[in-house]
Amino acid sequence: MPEYNYETIKVSFPAPFVAHVELNRPKKMNAINDPMWTEIGVVFNTLRDDPDVRAIVLSGSGRCFTSGIDLFSLNLPIVENDPSRTAFRLRPYIRSLQASLSAIELCDKAVIAAIHGPCIGGGIDISSACDIRYASKDSYFSVKEVDIGLAADVGTLQRLPKIVGNISWVRELCLTGRNFDANEALEHGFISKLLPDPAKVLSEAIATAVLIAEKSPVAAVGTKHILNYSRDHSVQEGLDYTATWNMVMLTTPDLPEAAAAQMGKTKATFAKL
Repeated sequence: MPEYNYETIKVSFPAPFVAHVELNRPKKMNAINDPMWTEIGVVFNTLRDDPDVRAIVLSGSGRCFTSGIDLFSLNLPIVENDPSRTAFRLRPYIRSLQASLSAIELCDKAVIAAIHGPCIGGGIDISSACDIRYASKDSYFSVKEVDIGLAADVGTLQRLPKIVGNISWVRELCLTGRNFDANEALEHGFISKLLPDPAKVLSEAIATAVLIAEKSPVAAVGTKHILNYSRDHSVQEGLDYTATWNMVMLTTPDLPEAAAAQMGKTKATFAKL
């Protein structure tokens, strides 16, 4: 198993084939500083390739999920008195931040966000890259970037409209920066479960991860991959892609193993990927 030792991220394994990733700057309300930006990408790329992991829970330690970007730690690559060269340096810098959070979405394993307390700015970017989102009643959210003078640039403006079906609501949130609570998040489909407290939201997220981890990893990885592909393509393109994917994956021994377990009312055992 890989080493999971990080400065701003804590990784544990609460159940077989389940990883728990915690944003771990509790004294700073898990504000996202430069090391955390880097480590989020590193940990999810590592988990993607770890055969001992089939599902992941993502949460924040301490009082909240995350308070967003740590503005005091930003180290922008500015070239004094040279806007052109500054721009050439800023673009790859922004792309690197985008890639770090996109690693959550591109991770082959299902990622469940267990949200409590504030989930601000970058917290929306992070959670919208997850597959499933649960929240506790004390949670509140904000697409905060407009209040600090910029357009959100690491995923919210691209993913949030595809998660919820109300573009008017999305534009209101992104243009005003106002807070919305967990009930409103549930009403509009940003989260799928609302739990009474942080402990319950974490235990529910882990329970769902355990359930996913018991499935065929071939089926689970394929399901996430095809859902992501189909979201960004037409129905017919998605069907064509699925036919190509499954013309190989239907030969897996996981299929008869799962069918036999269903028939015999037993638990299937699947080989690691």
